[in-house]
Amino acid sequence: MSALRINDIAPDFTANTTLGTINFHEWIGDSWAVLFSHPKDFTPVCTTELGEVARLQPEFEKRNVKTIGLSADSIDNHGEWEKDIAETQGSTVNFPMIGDEDLNVSKLYNMLPVDEEADADGRTAANNQTVRTVFVIGPDKRIKLMLTYPMATGRNFQEILRVIDAMQLTAEYKVATPVNWVDGDDVIIVPTVSDEEAKGLFPAGWKTIKPYLRTTKQPG
Repeated sequence: MSALRINDIAPDFTANTTLGTINFHEWIGDSWAVLFSHPKDFTPVCTTELGEVARLQPEFEKRNVKTIGLSADSIDNHGEWEKDIAETQGSTVNFPMIGDEDLNVSKLYNMLPVDEEADADGRTAANNQTVRTVFVIGPDKRIKLMLTYPMATGRNFQEILRVIDAMQLTAEYKVATPVNWVDGDDVIIVPTVSDEEAKGLFPAGWKTIKPYLRTTKQPG
């Protein structure tokens, strides 16, 4: 299988999760989705990340985003791990966790080599260290973002929320977001929008810094 790229259709799959069997594309439905993966259960950095995503569920829901975790381990192990997460992080995991015992989804998403023959039994986090990716997928089932992290570096889910805000703004209003943009900052009118079209889309006007760089107040 060739490497996945931005705007590729996210590979579909059917898998067992802590909340029952799902078909991935059907589960996404008309929502956005965040699929984030973990090399093994009972790993320290991932424990903190899962607790944070559970805590942030209202923020994801506000953006019409579903979250789903994956770990190269069994559903039974996930259940025991979730007890530790609740105890140590103060948040109960409230989203599905894929049990990727056969490493099928990890391979499907290019996080492990397709010719990897082993299953989860006997493997360590070091064996699976490349299973540390965040995929953001749109309602059109296309991959909008991929971020891969080393095992020792905790993911920044505030940044992931920021990027989702930016991508949803682009999808709705034909704008791009400049460096270090946060919600409420000025945005950039995309170059494919002519000045004539921009008059209708942005009646409050814009600032032309260069013909290709026009900034306007954030719409919506």
